[in-house]
Amino acid sequence: MKSGGFSILCAVIQIKGVFVSESVKQKVSMVSLGCPKNLVDAEVMLGVLAKDDYEITTDEKDADVIIVNTCSFIKEAKQESIDAILDLAERKHDGRCHTLIVSGCLPQRYQEELANDLPEVDIFIGTGDYPRIAEILAEKKGSDGQLRYVGDPDYIYDETLPRLNSSPAWYSYLKIGEGCSNCCSYCVIPQLRGAYRSRPLESLVAEAERLAARGVKEINVISQDVTRYGSDLDDGSTLETLLRRLAAIEGIRWIRLLYAYPDGITDGLIELIRDEPKICKYLDIPIQHIADPVLKRMNRRSSEAQIRNLIATLRREIPGIALRTSLIVGFPGETVDDFASLMQFIEQTQFDRLGVFCYSREENTPAASMPDQVSERVKRERYRKLMRAQARLSFRRNRALIGATEQVIVEGYSEETDLLLRGRSSRQAPDIDGQVYITAGTAEVGDIVSLKVTDSSDYDLIGEIVV
Repeated sequence: MKSGGFSILCAVIQIKGVFVSESVKQKVSMVSLGCPKNLVDAEVMLGVLAKDDYEITTDEKDADVIIVNTCSFIKEAKQESIDAILDLAERKHDGRCHTLIVSGCLPQRYQEELANDLPEVDIFIGTGDYPRIAEILAEKKGSDGQLRYVGDPDYIYDETLPRLNSSPAWYSYLKIGEGCSNCCSYCVIPQLRGAYRSRPLESLVAEAERLAARGVKEINVISQDVTRYGSDLDDGSTLETLLRRLAAIEGIRWIRLLYAYPDGITDGLIELIRDEPKICKYLDIPIQHIADPVLKRMNRRSSEAQIRNLIATLRREIPGIALRTSLIVGFPGETVDDFASLMQFIEQTQFDRLGVFCYSREENTPAASMPDQVSERVKRERYRKLMRAQARLSFRRNRALIGATEQVIVEGYSEETDLLLRGRSSRQAPDIDGQVYITAGTAEVGDIVSLKVTDSSDYDLIGEIVV
């Protein structure tokens, strides 16, 4: 990650793919903001609309209907969403747009305020109502007023709903659960998405088989906490059960786990990651902090000793595993000593990937009313110190890979020149981690090849394809 952790939370993701259809069809354009979990919701909406005979276009000025699928996790994400809405509202004047829809977390959280402040928006849809998108558009045809569909956030999609995969053809996300029951003191996700609920095992296997049949080679397993999978089911399903079933699917080459809470990582899961060749030796573990006083105020279940022990176990049992984490600086009550402990921990642990967030004071969370709020100036200073340290550590860890052979999925030409191919190693997740630049050898887009690392930068690797 080339900056402090906002690339995945706040980046605008343009949905790709244009369907050829008759000119009488209504055209829909989608902009999805936020994390991959939000992107999956957007893909379901597009799948539903395509099945209902809408044409999908990436040209917003050519769209009759524009959907902005929003994020409201932190302050920066909310502002990004508002800016996108206001910008796209201009298409009602300089394009052909007649219906502007705002969906996702922002209307789920602020429907009353948005309805008053954004008269440009025709329809608001919450996190539990997005599968009804075609039905809602049909209802809009008989109404001139602003419509709102924001119910309880208790929906979870299944494999029967159509989904238009907007990622490159060789990878996709598999959302295995919805909501969150961890109740961290700074987080609004339970309010926006409800309590954690797992999708049935067979539903997930059926969706993964369908993705593999379309040519997907890499499955990125996501939810707010993948380690909680199955805890609410009565059939004994666990994350390990699911991973074994996914690994048995023909055509799937890589399985990657994102958002694994440290207290849910069991010995059995560690052994499975170690022993199953299809599971990437990569784990995203959001620890948020290391100082016990801060962890306690955050309502995190893991202590400093438990986190340190887990990381040591992972590196002992799975040699070469790539570890990613996310951290929050400037949490209420974070002292100079707390931050010094965090800096020392980062220097000692040397994560392969690291995202950092400045604490965002979100209303209706316990942390918002805590004493000893940290100033924005101090937050930014601590953020910069951590990111400078991580750039140096990342460079050091990448240099240690020179001479090693990595498995790399080829993703196209370099953005800077068509003389170089680019891709990702199994140690790099889509969008949030670095890239691999290929200086010698030939391959097709989507191929997984062996690459010898010859050089590196802070976040990227450089190498040559080897036979």
